Formats: sequence, structure tokens, C-alpha cells
Amino acid sequence: MTTLQPIAISARVRTTRALSNYPFNLTWRCSIVLMALLLSACSDWMPRANLAPTYEPPQYVVPETWHGSSPFVEAKPSDTELRPDWWKAYNDPVLDKLVEQAMEANPDLQAAAERFVQARNVMMKARAQYLPQIGIEFGGSHQRQSFERIFRAPESPLQQATMELGGLASWEYDLWSALRNTAQIETYRAQERAADWGLARLSLQAEIGADYFFLRGFDAQTAIYVQSIDLYKSTLDLVKSQFAGAIASALDVARVESLYYSTQTKLAQVQAQRQVTEQAIAILLNVTPSTFTIDPVNELRVASFTVPRVLPATLLERRPDIAGSERRMAQASRAVGIARAAFFPNLAFRADGGFEDGFNLVKLANSFWAYGAAVSLPVFQGGYRRAQLNQAWAAYREMEDLYRSTVLNAFREVENNLTLTNRLTLAADRQDAAVGAYFKTQNLTMELYQGGLASSLEVIYAELQTLLARIDAVQIKAELLRSSVALVRALGGGWNRQQLPSDDQIQPFGTFQYVKIDKSTPAGGAGGIINGHAENNHLYNDLTKPSVRQ
Repeated sequence: MTTLQPIAISARVRTTRALSNYPFNLTWRCSIVLMALLLSACSDWMPRANLAPTYEPPQYVVPETWHGSSPFVEAKPSDTELRPDWWKAYNDPVLDKLVEQAMEANPDLQAAAERFVQARNVMMKARAQYLPQIGIEFGGSHQRQSFERIFRAPESPLQQATMELGGLASWEYDLWSALRNTAQIETYRAQERAADWGLARLSLQAEIGADYFFLRGFDAQTAIYVQSIDLYKSTLDLVKSQFAGAIASALDVARVESLYYSTQTKLAQVQAQRQVTEQAIAILLNVTPSTFTIDPVNELRVASFTVPRVLPATLLERRPDIAGSERRMAQASRAVGIARAAFFPNLAFRADGGFEDGFNLVKLANSFWAYGAAVSLPVFQGGYRRAQLNQAWAAYREMEDLYRSTVLNAFREVENNLTLTNRLTLAADRQDAAVGAYFKTQNLTMELYQGGLASSLEVIYAELQTLLARIDAVQIKAELLRSSVALVRALGGGWNRQQLPSDDQIQPFGTFQYVKIDKSTPAGGAGGIINGHAENNHLYNDLTKPSVRQ
């Protein structure tokens, strides 16, 4: 099958005549080429058309208030934003230290920062395409032919040396802004990577908080199981003494023993879960689990604090995942402009020249030069360009749909955690009351048993119900704390779009900067500075202790 290629209309002139023979003519031509290349460096003011559609993010109609409510959220709307260090509201120094260590050395967060750095440099590569491309080359050769070579000219030299010094300059006139749209896409992609970094940081903070409260819940359960085992041991000793005095039966002893040993089994399971959770936290802190421990506590405290109420209309500005999705939609919009530009002619300029001689290199008579321009216009490609344009529009509509899906998911997460924190707070209060009632039942049953008015089965049932009620109370409180963390995360955790780097901040170094380019300048708004670790990445190679903030 024959493929029809675009028809290219081009003009090129090349000569190797001595420069001294045409001083004015060549000087004029070279001046024109150099002037064109110089003007292209400041070509923002040159005439061009941007074929990308006018882009505006969709404006959604959203509720004025949230359906759910939470004791952690202020009843009245507040202009005060969430604190970026929201975890400090729990007033737990251990949690504060864990989060700070994780943000300093977590490898996944650092990798997200480096992806942003890569995106900045990809933008720089795309931007370079609509600037002049200038290069130089130098070459030399030495060759010898055989004296007995057939058909050798009698006067031709046996040896010949050649040296060549030349340069090349090219520039594509971005009349339809295809190259600029490509660079703008990479700018938006870098901002998307910055939003991804913000999401990775928020997710890391929330995961540390959730795992920490998991661990503290296991600590409280461990303390309850230990207390219950001690109680059951006392009960077992009492029943055994009564059995020895023929007051209690062997069945009574077996019943208490079953409760005693099954509770020890539960304790071992909880201790295992606690250790696994501790190991998960160690990995988030860039530490090997075998060298990391968190001292246990015996009580789980539910923090009492409030966070500013975020209105539904402002949620879109305070979630990094929504910002990242919006930046992907902006990229798709620019891609439509690139697809449209393929329908129009393309104009490119090129100039090269230099000196070539065997011995006397820099001599005007030994100069060579060439310059030209090429205009290409695709005439027939079997529907390729139309398909490309339709694909770009479909990709844009897909990004719109995914953006709307991201927004809906954000609303779902906020409403879910408002409901959970509200209902779990009520459940925790009711469960504490239930625990008090079960304690009374347990104590009264034991008194009746000691007086011979209750059976061992009633004692075991009362003690077991008290244990289960206490464990349920701890689990409800731990779930309440994790839901509060999820609520803060759903509300954005103090992030806002102002933390995204602006278009001007995306450029990692100057166009004519050739020193100190191994580390890009930090970028981002207040509270969202993204900085790579090009100079001190090795500081985190010691996996036996938490890294210290430098």
C-alpha cells in the first residue's frame, strides 16, 4: 500500500564559492538569517494564531450546606482555613513527631517531588522547540591512497588532510501555536504533578494518623485484656478453692478456664496486630521495622477540637486531587489546538555554514554556507488529521467526565465522614454508659456467686459481656479518631490551589543559565513549596533510625 506523504514546498541555496567574491551579497543574506533567528528569540510579539479552544473549568451547581454534621466541625461557617499542621489539634507529641519524620524522609513523597522536577524539565524541553536551535561542529581527517592504485591521477597527492569548522541554525515559525501549546501542556502537567505531590503529602499525613490511632486502639485493647486476664485468674483461683472444698463443681472450673485461656488468645492476636501496625508506621518513616518501636499507652483518649467548616462551593479549591484533575482537563484543551494546527501550513528556516580547508582553515575563500526555508502543507492523509482532532476532542470530554467524577467523590468522602464522626461520637458516649452498666452487673453477679446465689455460668457470662463491651468501646473510639482524620483529609487538610506553582515558577532554570542546574529552584505557593533532594538524598540511606530534619 502506497502512503501519501504531505507535499512540501521548499527552497534551499548552497554554495562553496569564496566569500570574498560576494562580500555584499553574502553579508546581506547572512544578516537576514541572523536577524530572523534573533527576532525569534523574542517572538512572543510576532503574529500567530492560537487554535486551542477557550478554556474555562466547568461551573457546577452545588448545595449550600452539607447534609451531614460532625462534632469536630464548627456549626457556623468560618473564613478560617484548616491548619496545614492539622494533626497538632490532637495534642499528641508522639503523633507530631511521627508526621514530621515521615514528611522529611518518606521515599514515596520524595519520589512524588522528583516527578514534579522531571515535569518541569520536560516543559523546558518542549519550550526549547520554538526557540532557535544553534550548534557548531568541528571535524578533521587524514587519508592516504596507494601509489599503485588503478586509475590514480598522476598529479593527485598520496596523502590529504582536511579540517572543517561549521555551524547550524534552525527555527520553526510557530504560526499556529502548536509548539507553544505543547509547552503549555507540559506546564499544566507540571502543575498536575505539584497537585499530586500535595495529595501524596496529605495522604501520608492521614495514613500516619490513621495507623497511629489503630496502634493506640490496640494498646488500649491490650491493657483491657491484661486486666481481664488478671481478673479471670482471680476468679479461677476462687473457683478452684471452692472446688477443693466441694462447693463448686469441675464444670465450674472448666468454664472459668475456657474464659481465661480464650482471653489470652485474644491478647496474643491483638499484640500481633499492634506489632504489624507499628511496622507499617516504620516503613512510612523510612525506617526498618526491626529498629523502630513506639512505647505503648494504656488508655485511648478522644481528642476534643473543631475544624473550620468548609462550604461545598469552596471544596473544589481545597482538594489537591480535584486540582490535579482540572489540570489534566486543561492539558486536553491545549491538545485540541495542536490537532487543529496540523491542518495548516508549517514554516521552518535553516542556515548553516563554516570553513573547510586542508591547512589554512579560517580563510574567506574556503568558506561555505547554505540557507533556506521550507513550507509544508499536508494535502491528503486518508482522514488521519480529522481522526486526530476528533480523538483530541473525545479526550477532552473524557477529562471533563473524570473531573466531575472526582468532584462527586470528594463530596461523598466529606459527607461520609461527617456522618461517621457524628454517629460514632454518639455511639462512643452510649457505649461508655453500657460499660458502666456491665461493670455493675459483673460485680453484683460475683457477690451473688460468692454467697451461693448465682452459678459460675452467670459469673462467666457477666465477665465476658463486660470484656466485650470495653473492647467495643475502644474500637468505637479508635474508629472515631480515624474518621476524624479522614474528615480532615476529605476537607483538603489545609491545602488550597494557591499552593500550586504558577506558570512562571515552573521553569526550573533560565534559558541562558549553564551553571547550578543540577538542582531546580523550589516552586510552589505558601505552604506548598516542593523541593527535590538532589544534594542530600544520601542522608536517608541509614534505615536504622528516623531521619532528623536538617
